[in-house]
Amino acid sequence: MFRIRISDTKTFRNVLDALSAIVDEATFTIDPDGIKLRAMDPSRVAMVDFEMRKTSFDEYESEGESKVCVNLNELKKLLKRAGKDDTIEMSLSEDSGQFLVKIRGRYTRTFSLPVLESSEEEIPEPKLTFNAKITLTASDFYDTLRDAEMVSDSVRIEADGERLVMSAKGDVAGAEIEIRKGDDTLISMEVKEPSKATFSLSYLTDIVKAAADTSDIVTLEFSTDMPLRLDFRQRYDGKLVYLLAPRVEVE
Repeated sequence: MFRIRISDTKTFRNVLDALSAIVDEATFTIDPDGIKLRAMDPSRVAMVDFEMRKTSFDEYESEGESKVCVNLNELKKLLKRAGKDDTIEMSLSEDSGQFLVKIRGRYTRTFSLPVLESSEEEIPEPKLTFNAKITLTASDFYDTLRDAEMVSDSVRIEADGERLVMSAKGDVAGAEIEIRKGDDTLISMEVKEPSKATFSLSYLTDIVKAAADTSDIVTLEFSTDMPLRLDFRQRYDGKLVYLLAPRVEVE
């Protein structure tokens, strides 16, 4: 059993928005250290690895480990009822086994959600090494993806140590966005060898749009034709990391 209370309702809602960019139902692991989730989208193109440690909450009590699967969209609808001065409490009902959401403010509201049966298998943490690591502002990265989205449904990301280039080509038009060392948007760049890979913009844009509300800084890691790792630096004590499979280019 567990009981969790958080007063930063906006951050928690933003986190749920970021998770729901790739999954509709989420199986959270709640243990004495905090809340965790590692899940893949139904098509197995994207993975999210999330953790919010107990120090991020105003109150946190957990006896052992609990796994709770809930519909994220339904949970988000309930949390939208919380105002900026309200606090959220979450727990499991000992009687019904339902997931309880209590919103405390000028008055108290208690909502219940069914706990779903989880079909999610255990997903091990991927062991990958990358040749390119670039850190930049999340909002600027999102803007570059919007530029690419104007002309294509995919984007090629390249790095050579001096610049990061994102290019897109459609049937009618093309686009190239270049970020060089010294540009304000670029925080750091480490490239062991030139790397490039192509990714679906429908996935990438949705992920970055949602996650950028939780973070100002994102670190991209990739190698040629390998998955893209997106690590969004969180304002709370925890992590929000995505892996996105590359798109196979047909010459």
